[in-house]
Amino acid sequence: MRIFVTGASGWIGSAVVPELIDAGHQVAGLARSDAAAAAVAAAGAEVVPGTIEDLDVLRSAAAGSDGVIHLAFQHDVAFSGGFASAAAADRRAVETLGEALAGTDRPFVIASGLLGLRPGRVVTERDGHGDDPDPGNPSAGPQPRHATAQFTLSLAGRGVRSSVLRLPPTVHGDGDHGFLAALVGIARDKGVSGYLGDGSNRWPAVHRRDAAHLFRLAVEHAPAGSTLHAIGDEGVPVRAIAEVVGRHLDVPVEAVAAERAAEHFSWLAGFIGIDSPASGALTRHLLGWQPTQPGLLDDLEKGHYFAPRGA
Repeated sequence: MRIFVTGASGWIGSAVVPELIDAGHQVAGLARSDAAAAAVAAAGAEVVPGTIEDLDVLRSAAAGSDGVIHLAFQHDVAFSGGFASAAAADRRAVETLGEALAGTDRPFVIASGLLGLRPGRVVTERDGHGDDPDPGNPSAGPQPRHATAQFTLSLAGRGVRSSVLRLPPTVHGDGDHGFLAALVGIARDKGVSGYLGDGSNRWPAVHRRDAAHLFRLAVEHAPAGSTLHAIGDEGVPVRAIAEVVGRHLDVPVEAVAAERAAEHFSWLAGFIGIDSPASGALTRHLLGWQPTQPGLLDDLEKGHYFAPRGA
């Protein structure tokens, strides 16, 4: 197949592209900068210059493909206080891609998130399928992205083999600059590896290469309207993560008082205390997906998260 991938040079996309090419697919990757274009070309994919706000580019690329994987999101905008704007841009991109694929029965896989769906209980692929709220009035938090995921699933009724692949907050591996890397950086800067409460709250996780493999299986085989979970670890206690981090950095492991969470954890304060375990059992049964890479704690033990900055 010829597969159009947005976010092709990103953390997950840069693993998805070679996964697809190694399986014999042709890949066209969206690239928003010269650096991104160079990375996409080096991976062996065709470069499609543009951003997710270039709707005509998205429409044309999707129409000329046999399937689409949508990974791009304006994380820089979201993390600088513009989450609603980033979520709205994502919604417009998904609507445009879906319209281009309508009536073709071609696959359309989007990345979505698990955080906030059912705090305190194990989330399955059957959870989180409420009504789609008004996309013109995005609320705070993860709800707008969940709404976009629901819209994507609805495209199954318009002749699109659409599926939503939910990712845990921690997609780990060598080169990660996300949640786990931020937690390590905070512990290094503060001289304390911290957690909230008793640290028993759980983070689900998956290795980047396992997630990339699931994206390929999804674009090849996922039934229309399916929800998939990329879950390697169902839920790793945050205190267990903090203990490995503290040992590698040789800093104390301590509970951080709730009133000091924002000061200590910065932007991670809103996430560090969430208990959000998740299961991928239905996905494994549906697509025969089996994670083969190290789990989160084993990956931490490899030491690459603790290499000196700039090394």
